[in-house]
Amino acid sequence: MRRPEPSSGRLVRFTRAERSIHHVTALLMLVCLLTAALLYLPPLSALVGRREMVRTVHVWCGFALPAPIVLGLLSRAFRADLRRLNRFVPADWQWLRRGDRRAVRNGRGVLPVGKFNAGQKLNAAFTAGAILVMLGTGEIMTFPGPWGDRWRTGSTFVHDWLFLAVLAVTAGHLWEALRDREALTGMLTGRVDPGWAARHHASWAAPAGRTPDAGGRPAAGGANAQVDGADAQAGEATADPRGTSGERGPDFAKRPPGMS
Repeated sequence: MRRPEPSSGRLVRFTRAERSIHHVTALLMLVCLLTAALLYLPPLSALVGRREMVRTVHVWCGFALPAPIVLGLLSRAFRADLRRLNRFVPADWQWLRRGDRRAVRNGRGVLPVGKFNAGQKLNAAFTAGAILVMLGTGEIMTFPGPWGDRWRTGSTFVHDWLFLAVLAVTAGHLWEALRDREALTGMLTGRVDPGWAARHHASWAAPAGRTPDAGGRPAAGGANAQVDGADAQAGEATADPRGTSGERGPDFAKRPPGMS
């Protein structure tokens, strides 16, 4: 459920806790990628004088990567977003198949995309898996004593190649974020323009006068009740009664032809 900010009319998209988790995780990931590049890419490694210090920073930031996510589980809004990210709905499969996924009709996206589109969900799944694999292989490389040669060699191989994959995915993520100023503003300030939300996340952006209440039901008279950011984030992701949808909004039933 979304509520416009009374003074500006902008929609609350992310709470302060959610933004902090994202920013700290992103900072740790970027430091890990930078220090890894300085250690393992020959053109850059020649520029580093204090390699042991760089290695220490890399190891500590790597082991700290899961910490913001684990602490973020204390936030109800963050837990609600994790449920959204972990659930593919029919619109997500259409989003992946269609070339006109960004098409707009009457000011709203033609696909009933929820708070996160399929690309964002896949990126989140890859990042979570990469952190776990990097953490495991990094532990073997940092403390090789209990592990045999095959484990150490395999961990080094996986760690190095996964670093390149994470580097490519992170570059793509940053590219997409910089291309969409309003999405970037939403992550920086927590609030987005209602028109942008309707175009890119039509099922998440409730139309004017039909903003759902905390249980996902249309509010009486269309009034926008005042709720805190956590309730605004947690109230949307409830299952469709028929079990076909993982995200619900007042216009979700208005799907394009061919959707179940």
